[in-house]
Amino acid sequence: MGTRWIHLMIQRKWWVVIAWAMIVLGTLPLAIRVTHHLSSSGFDNPNSPAVWATKQLNHLRPPKSPSPILISQISTKAIRQLGVKVHIPASDFHPMKSDQTVFLPSSGVTLQQSQALTGTLQKHHATVASIGQIAIGKKVANDSSKTLGTSGILAMPFLAALLLLVFGSLAAISLPLLVALVGSEVALAVVTIIETHITLSVFLTDIVSFLALGVGIDYALFISTRFRQNIARGDTVDAAVADSMTHAGRSVFYSGVAVALAVAALTLGGNAYWRGLALGGAIAVLSVLLATHSLLPALMSILGRKTLWGRIFKARDLGFWKAIGGWVSHRPYSALLVGVVLLVPLATLGPRIHMATPANLATMLPQKDPLRQAVSLQQKVQGAGSIAPIAVVMKLPTPVTNAATWSEVAAVTKHLSNLRGVQKVSSPTAIGLTPQQLATAIQHPTLLRPPLSNALRNFMNISYDPHLVVVFVTARDGPDQPQTATLAKTIDARLAGWLPHGSRAAAGGLVPMLQSFNHLTSARLPFIMVGVGTVAFVVLAMATGSLLQALLGVLLDALVALATAGFLYLIVQTGHLGFPATTPDSSITPLIFVLLFGLSMDYEVILLHRIQEPLHSGLPIKDAVRSGVSSTGAMITGAGMIMVIVFISLLVSPLAVMKTLALGLTFAVLVDTWIVRSLMVPSITVLLNRWAYWPWGDHNRRDHSESPNTRTN
Repeated sequence: MGTRWIHLMIQRKWWVVIAWAMIVLGTLPLAIRVTHHLSSSGFDNPNSPAVWATKQLNHLRPPKSPSPILISQISTKAIRQLGVKVHIPASDFHPMKSDQTVFLPSSGVTLQQSQALTGTLQKHHATVASIGQIAIGKKVANDSSKTLGTSGILAMPFLAALLLLVFGSLAAISLPLLVALVGSEVALAVVTIIETHITLSVFLTDIVSFLALGVGIDYALFISTRFRQNIARGDTVDAAVADSMTHAGRSVFYSGVAVALAVAALTLGGNAYWRGLALGGAIAVLSVLLATHSLLPALMSILGRKTLWGRIFKARDLGFWKAIGGWVSHRPYSALLVGVVLLVPLATLGPRIHMATPANLATMLPQKDPLRQAVSLQQKVQGAGSIAPIAVVMKLPTPVTNAATWSEVAAVTKHLSNLRGVQKVSSPTAIGLTPQQLATAIQHPTLLRPPLSNALRNFMNISYDPHLVVVFVTARDGPDQPQTATLAKTIDARLAGWLPHGSRAAAGGLVPMLQSFNHLTSARLPFIMVGVGTVAFVVLAMATGSLLQALLGVLLDALVALATAGFLYLIVQTGHLGFPATTPDSSITPLIFVLLFGLSMDYEVILLHRIQEPLHSGLPIKDAVRSGVSSTGAMITGAGMIMVIVFISLLVSPLAVMKTLALGLTFAVLVDTWIVRSLMVPSITVLLNRWAYWPWGDHNRRDHSESPNTRTN
């Protein structure tokens, strides 16, 4: 942090506060509207055939047909009686255990009958909800948005209580909370502006707000703690502000840059979804960094010695971290062994984790959610693959008014029907007309009479391209089963051989699209992690002047990442501690490892800087480590617990994907602060001795393994 900038913030403190007040008031309306333009789409591989096929589907105007619905607040018997009045068979209504009913329209039910039923049900005060995948996707987006407010309300009192427990005064806890809230609000406002121009995910609000809140409190906590220590030793207010920004502010600056760049590495994910998360996360951290390096020093300068205002009790130092510092510095092998024993077994399970975003969006909802239960009932009645059929999109050299087109479609339909794992194929050629009759009927639709005209209308889509034909394949297995994934791959692989030269064809829809997204994420994750690791190495090397500490930091982060993956494998993937077994979502889980590398830099830089300060004055490595752990242990673990409270509050979300994020980040931060930064980094630093900060500093080339003080201990 530049000295000139620090003095400017001190000298112009009231102008800085006024400017921030105007920024907050001006951007508040934008922050409130942050969820208005967020998207539940973007999960694709831009270069996959599935994207082309799905884009063609989006240009179609399919004839409206009755869709399955969930009916509540009226008995199944009454529903069936109402259904008879509009000529819908009673067998189309299926009761659920939760006193709700699912309407699954049979092939003979028309749209007019379905609409008449809906109107009648609403007149009888029944609640009607669609159970299609689009409707479920909207519910997922809505539940994600609700989490933002609920978890924020839940987290705030716990954060305030923890800060009060540590500092014992209302003024002391107000600074971190205020700075974090300001940074979070500005970040959400910026996201609101950006989301109207690019695709941003519905999960972004939770990630941005809680990342900004967590790191904002951490950063302000590190700096304000140093400020109060300076005030306590008798420094003037301006000198205390300048010193805290010069030292703790410098560490926070490096940490913030590390987190922002680490999150920005998500752009290597290769699609709009990951680019959106990268942009939103980086904005969150940079907003907080701006607040901590402008608003915070101005507020500290204004408050001065009044930071103890509202003191309820005096926080006591019980000597715990002084004892830990002494133990780690004198028993480094024992401290290192504790970390290895706790982390390595979990790390060996890490490679077993399997991540995938589900095509059956209902599985993202809680198991007791009525929509999820309705979808399960639909699969039981109509077939597991009925909820997400595979769309086979064909662009042929001849138009649909040519009989040759329908001969080719009939051949493809036959090939598809013979594939293993296919329940049925819905094709215009299956209604009983010859290719020539189909071509004629499309040119002259009035020539056909019911029921053939109705059947053809149900199968045909009004297309912008007369050369485009779509056939739907229903798999025997569910959309997320390996057999269905294999079927989609087989269809894509064989289509070219089934069609004439000049054709283009591919499988589209939810299953192929999310399959391509999962493959893309799996392929790009190593590049993302290499990018994050490189960022961590460079930032640590710049912050400490030590290539060796930078390398060790990256390796220890990798160990924590593997241990976290092993933890998620045990708890989420196999199902323990009350969590149902589910596949970790590939749209969120990689974010845990990225944030881990970024957030760990906070604690690493703070710790290594505090160890370096005694080394600058010539103390031996053991004394420097003991001093560093003693002075930062409570602050680092306290900051970690603040992050834990923020992340645990996400467990109130009904979505499994947000629970996974909460569990993974909570475990990662706890392990990182209490084991890696408190035990492993200090013990390794002691063991490396004069090489601990290689190649930083001339004094490292001298052996300070012992001092007169340490010899007498």
